[in-house]
Amino acid sequence: MSSSPAPLRLSGDAYADIDALRRWMDGTDEQRLLIETSGSSGTPKRVLLSREAMLASAEASAFTLRASGPWVLALPSSYVAGVNVIVRSLFAGYEPTVVDEHGLGWAITGAEARDHTAPVFLSLVPTQLARALDNGAERQALARSVHTVLLGGGPIDPVLRARAEEAGIRVVATYGASETSGGCVYDGYPLDGIELGLTDDDRIRIRGPVLFDGYLDDPALTAETLVDGWYLTSDLGTLAEDGRLSVLGRVDDMLISGGVKVPAPVVARRLCEHHAVAAAEVVGVEDPEWGQAVVAVVATPGLASMPAMTLLEARSWVAAAHPRTWAPRRLVVVEELPLLTNGKVDRQAVRALAEAAT
Repeated sequence: MSSSPAPLRLSGDAYADIDALRRWMDGTDEQRLLIETSGSSGTPKRVLLSREAMLASAEASAFTLRASGPWVLALPSSYVAGVNVIVRSLFAGYEPTVVDEHGLGWAITGAEARDHTAPVFLSLVPTQLARALDNGAERQALARSVHTVLLGGGPIDPVLRARAEEAGIRVVATYGASETSGGCVYDGYPLDGIELGLTDDDRIRIRGPVLFDGYLDDPALTAETLVDGWYLTSDLGTLAEDGRLSVLGRVDDMLISGGVKVPAPVVARRLCEHHAVAAAEVVGVEDPEWGQAVVAVVATPGLASMPAMTLLEARSWVAAAHPRTWAPRRLVVVEELPLLTNGKVDRQAVRALAEAAT
């Protein structure tokens, strides 16, 4: 990699990044694209992606969706999900439409107006979809004009997905990482050409043409992560007999509290099913009695108009569906979960809230 041209660094300005990626896609040298991860769960990494990997991702996505057309860019253009929107739109022969101050509905209408014969595509994180469903004009635009909404950035609340489907919006949940050129698993199944596997300790492995080339200036981490042609993720999962992947959460999301393994994402999903909870994250904090105390941070919009969930309610709600040993020992109630600029939950900030509550 040392003899290759300097990697392409994106600016975060959507229009400038669209132009830069267009030129890069048309290039013939070995220049890599540099994507800096969000650092939502730790230290950001600098991921190097080839044109071949990004274009393989775009082609596999279009094949799986059985359609292609213009894409609407509602995500930061310097993160892999935003880059995917741009590359897939350009790959299909369409200029991506950027969401500006006029809003999502306006952008969808603009993309549709460019070619009434081609379906419109969109990629969002759950928070964006929830807000769009609460906006009548945006909800109607999604239902009327968008072929598929790819939804990534974390576990999908079944209630949110049901709301979208009831509104006539097709949602596909994606799983992937910057290291896999973005989402490479759709609704649990790998895109064409992608292989999934599990290690002996149930860590998810991914292999295929969408994999990254390595981390910039970090050969040791590259060697730890790219093993025998497989990308070794930091996530735990299960594979059904039909090949469907279920993501249980990150390796460090499996808490040990009082000697019991507690899958934090599963507890968070259960809390999200409560009528008073809009979003939830569950983390473990050091505790002299339990080793790790299970702490739930829940968002309850409009705290003044709705009684906040109590710890007793949270524990009873979780225990009604799961072992009582999984129930949170502490509860933090906020109006909104802290978010990163790409719309994902800022897990470091959530952890700080949990630790401050102790």
